[in-house]
Amino acid sequence: QSLVSSSKWLQRYGLKRNKLSLSQILSQIGFQNRKDYVTTLGKPVASRYADGLFPQYKRAQDGSVYNLTAKKELILHFVDCLMRAIELYKQRMEWLTSESRQIFGVIQEQCIVIVLDFGTAAPTEFDLCRDALSMVLVEQVIQIARFNLIRAAQDLMKWQHQCAPVSEHTVKSAVTWLWKLDHMTAVSHTSSAEALLEAMGDEAVSS
Repeated sequence: QSLVSSSKWLQRYGLKRNKLSLSQILSQIGFQNRKDYVTTLGKPVASRYADGLFPQYKRAQDGSVYNLTAKKELILHFVDCLMRAIELYKQRMEWLTSESRQIFGVIQEQCIVIVLDFGTAAPTEFDLCRDALSMVLVEQVIQIARFNLIRAAQDLMKWQHQCAPVSEHTVKSAVTWLWKLDHMTAVSHTSSAEALLEAMGDEAVSS
C-alpha cells in the first residue's frame, strides 16, 4: 500500500511514459522474428533472412526471438534509464519501510479508527506500543481527514465519541490521551471483538 497508488507513482516519475518494460525496450532496439502462413506450402514459415546478421535475444516468457539492431549509444541510453528507475524504486522502498510505515504500512484511507488491544503486555512493551502509535499519529494520521482511537477493554474506552477532524490540536490530544492510559485494565475474551464492532459502527469509517 502507499499514499499514492503504484500507477500514479509510476506516472509521476515517468516510468510508464519512458517505456522501460522488457517488451517496450525490445521493440525499440530491434525487431521480432515473425512467422507467417505461406499458402503454397500450407504451413507457417519463419523469416530467417536475419539469421547471423544481428545479435539475437530469446524471451524466456514466450520463446519469441528479437533481432537486435540498435547502436551502442541507444543501448547505453536504456541502461542509464533503467539504473535511474532502479534508484527511484529503491528510494520508494526505503520510504515505504521507514519509521511508522515499517510497522503499520501506509495509511491510505481518509477516515480511520485505530483499535488498541494491549492484552497482557509488560510495562516496557506497553510503552513501546504507545511510542509506535504516537509515531503513526504524528507522521501519518496528521495527513488524513478524520480519526478516532478505541481501547479494547472490559469497559471499552474511546478517545472521542465519533471520528474527529484531523488537526495538530486533535493529534496532540490523541497522543496525550494515549499516554494517560493505565497499563493494566480489566479485559474479557470478547473485548477485542467488541472494540472492532464499535469501530465499524461508524458508517463514515473506511478502515
